[in-house]
Amino acid sequence: MRRNPRNSDCGARPGILIETWGEILAKYNLLNTLTLPGDLKKLGEEQQKLLCWEIRQKLIRTVSENGGHLASNLGTVELTVALHTVFDLPDDSIVWDVGHQCYTHKLLTGRADRFSTIRQEDGLSGFPRPSESKYDCFIAGHASTSISAACGLAKAKTLSGDPHHVIAVVGDGAFTGGMVYEGLNNAGRSSDRLIVVLNDNEMSISKSVGSFARYLAAKRASDGYLNLKDKVEGALVKIPVVGESVRDVVKQSKDMFRQAIYHSNLFEDLGFYYLGPVDGHDLPVLIKMLERAKEVDRPVLVHVNTVKGKGYPFAEQDPSKFHGVGQFNRSNGHTKTPGASFSSEFGRMLTGLAEKDDKIVAITAAMQDGTGLTPFAQKFGDKNRFFDVGIAEEHAVTFSCGLAAGGLRPVFAVYSTFLQRGFDQLIHDAAIEKQHIVLAVDRAGIVGDDGETHQGLYDAAFLSEIANCVVYSPATFRDLQYALERALYHTDGIAAVRYPRGGEPELSDPAFSAAEDYTHISSGGDTLLITYGRETSEVYKAVKLLEAQHKKADLLKLCKIHPLPEECVQIARKYRTILFVEEGVRSGGIGEHFLAALSAARYRGRMSIRAIENPCIRQMAVPAALKSCGLDAQSIAQTVAELYF
Repeated sequence: MRRNPRNSDCGARPGILIETWGEILAKYNLLNTLTLPGDLKKLGEEQQKLLCWEIRQKLIRTVSENGGHLASNLGTVELTVALHTVFDLPDDSIVWDVGHQCYTHKLLTGRADRFSTIRQEDGLSGFPRPSESKYDCFIAGHASTSISAACGLAKAKTLSGDPHHVIAVVGDGAFTGGMVYEGLNNAGRSSDRLIVVLNDNEMSISKSVGSFARYLAAKRASDGYLNLKDKVEGALVKIPVVGESVRDVVKQSKDMFRQAIYHSNLFEDLGFYYLGPVDGHDLPVLIKMLERAKEVDRPVLVHVNTVKGKGYPFAEQDPSKFHGVGQFNRSNGHTKTPGASFSSEFGRMLTGLAEKDDKIVAITAAMQDGTGLTPFAQKFGDKNRFFDVGIAEEHAVTFSCGLAAGGLRPVFAVYSTFLQRGFDQLIHDAAIEKQHIVLAVDRAGIVGDDGETHQGLYDAAFLSEIANCVVYSPATFRDLQYALERALYHTDGIAAVRYPRGGEPELSDPAFSAAEDYTHISSGGDTLLITYGRETSEVYKAVKLLEAQHKKADLLKLCKIHPLPEECVQIARKYRTILFVEEGVRSGGIGEHFLAALSAARYRGRMSIRAIENPCIRQMAVPAALKSCGLDAQSIAQTVAELYF
């Protein structure tokens, strides 16, 4: 059985506190004195354990200052050290699923001296990035993709005669996503040098859910198989003359032996040689297991049990809180109390509406906390009105459609970047039949430190291309309440309410206090700036900057961005010059729709769009990203002044 982590060695050395980092670094400093990853193979067992401990202190210190993904990285320290000990990177390749647990990998591959820059502008990415290092073989930001990528990389090695291995490290949470099984189904029938490491920590971001979680729980309960097998083989070898022969017979009967212990094994049925479960924090055993995996002549699955947050008690006790965390106090684990955000306000509003309407149900894809649905889950979870479907956005969309077909009002709360995965289902299962589902699209727009794999820059464009889809983009909490109620009760088909990460922007004008499909603020000028969502704040500031220069510009704020209110087109036609400003992709964006509508209305003035031309925006703070795209107030005002005055 797995040891209770509360009674186990949590990675800290007796008598040394986290706060004594300077003394620790001066005394040991293995990360900066070793030539990694090469020297890793030269270390003895105790030195490797000390290195693991030092890595944990580095992780805790850096993430406490920068923010980032802590719990998942603390849980994979020994596993990462074992992988780099057994395999020869970059000749061998590691594909990290999701990728946010790659911090130790970065420390071991020549990036320790830059690790303090992780998730900072012009610093290290918080995810694997091949352009950053030859040791990062494949980009990762979304879950459940690693086995498919590794399967392709392994086949490429086979076809080119390369004898090296490809290892996919995938968490149990990713096994709630269907793409994992597509990858397993195809990889298991190959003869390539592919190893899948199942990092089983019983978590995705929220607690892992569903039948597969129960399946793994049963496997964890039977983890005596390997110990028993090793003991039997060891005893047989000691028998004079016939010992090794008998042992070989037992090895040839391994399938029957394992069947007797486990009764069945999903992974072996799919064609994999199964090894595990094994303690993911027992470094010598891990190394032995991976060395055994290298010897197998077909795809292997190594089942590793880890503790998310290992080595930092606060993260062990609350791994969800320390999954993606901002700055925090290392000594007590206290994080800065967040103010009201669009996510938290959405959760509060939806819970209030659901108290009056028992047809409202909520769905999340392993993001209960992040999407603000915890209050809803606490109130309605035992009433079968809250559903966490795991990392399965495609299923979540179609499941929502089924709920709608059954007469309910489903609300699927999902990050913009992850909604991309359900695009086909939105068309086929929702739009064609006009199923009334509500999409609460969180993290719409620029997200900041997570970088290019998590930017929410496509949703407004692709949702506006789907038939029978209404899209709202609130700029304020009042707008959010209005949009959510309109989406639930005044639309048919798909209704999307998209909003940014973080809190309400500063909008002081009394005109913004009323929530409507649009707000028009006029000062009598002949130049009109049109925008929506969070960007309204920057455009409004730009209007004030122009006003200080005695240049008049009016503002049209859209809350309903698709279909465009006809009144807005008629308002815009009266202006000599128009600039549409959009925190989203230009191509296919709302700006292009608006200008097309103006052209259809025979508008003859000057019109242009300021939007995001290259949506692959790397990690940086949101204000810096807006400035880099020319979407900050100063850049907008300068553009208007140069072009129109």
